[in-house]
Amino acid sequence: MMKQIRRKHAGNRIVELFQAYLLNHAHGLFSSLGRLTRTPFTSAMTVLVLAIAVSLASSFYIVVANVQQLTGNLESSNQMSLFLHEGITDAVGQKLLEQLRQNPSVAEVKYISKKQALEEFKANSGFSDALNALERNPLPSVIQVLPKNALENSDDIEKLMADFKQLPQVEFVQVDMQWVARLQTIMLIASRGVALVSLLLGFAVTFITGNTIRLELQNRQDEVFISKLVGATHAFIQRPFLYTGFWLGFISGFLGWLIVTVMLLILESPVEKLSTLYNSSFELLFLSFSEFLLLLTISASLAVVGSWAVLHYQLRQLKPQ
Repeated sequence: MMKQIRRKHAGNRIVELFQAYLLNHAHGLFSSLGRLTRTPFTSAMTVLVLAIAVSLASSFYIVVANVQQLTGNLESSNQMSLFLHEGITDAVGQKLLEQLRQNPSVAEVKYISKKQALEEFKANSGFSDALNALERNPLPSVIQVLPKNALENSDDIEKLMADFKQLPQVEFVQVDMQWVARLQTIMLIASRGVALVSLLLGFAVTFITGNTIRLELQNRQDEVFISKLVGATHAFIQRPFLYTGFWLGFISGFLGWLIVTVMLLILESPVEKLSTLYNSSFELLFLSFSEFLLLLTISASLAVVGSWAVLHYQLRQLKPQ
C-alpha cells in the first residue's frame, strides 16, 4: 500500500515538475515578446533589416526556381530534326516514325511531310508568292524527335544523335547541343550563386541578431548580476534572451516571406501578359506552404544560434563585483 502511495506521489511530482518547466518556458517566450514591444522603434528597425536579408535570399531562390520552370517549358524546343533523303516517300517516313517511337530514349516524335513543311514555311516566312513560283518542292520530309531528359543528359543526346545518323533514311540530324550545354552551365552557376548568397545572408542574420542580443544583455547587466548572485545557472539566464532571438528571427522570416510574396504579386500580371504574347503558359511560382514553414524555421534557427553564441561568450565575461 505504501509503495503504491509513493509511486503515485512520485508520478504527481514528475507531472508538477513538467508543468512548471512548461510554464517557465511559456513565461520566457511571451515576456521576451513583451520586451520587444516596449522598444518598438529599435525592435522594428532590427526586424526590418533582418527581413530584408531574408527576403533577398528568398528572392534569389524563387527567381532560380522560376527560371528552372522556364527551362523545363523550353525543353520541347530542344528537338532533334531528322532530315530524310529527298527520295523517301511518306509511307517510308511513317514507318520510320513508328520505329523511332519504340526507342526508349525518345519521348515524342512527329512526322512533317514535304507538303506540310512547305505550307508551314509559306505561312511563317511571308514568301508565299515566291515559293508558289517554284516548279518543285525543295524542302525534305522531317521527323522531329524530343529526347527524354533533354536538358539533363547531354551525353545521352550525343549518343542518340550518332545512332540516328546511322539510319539509311536520314540524310543529316540537326540539334543545338551547344545551346543545351550553355543552358546547363548557366543554371548550375545560378544555383551555386544562390547558395553562396543565401549563406552570406544567413551569416548576416546570425550576426545582426547576435549583436542585438549583446546590446540587450548590456542593458540588463544589473539583472544578470543579481541572478548570478542568487545562484541562477547560465541556462536560466540565457532563456529569455534566446526567446528574444527566436522572436526576432521568426517575425523577420514572416516579413521576408511577405515582402517576396508582394513582389511576386506585383510582377504576376505583366509576366503573364508577356507569356501570352509568346503563346506560352508560363506562370510565376510562389513559395509553397512547406517552403514558407522552412523559411520561418531557418530564420528563427539562425537567430537563436546567433543569440546563443553571443550569450555563451558574454555570460562568462560578466562577473558580479
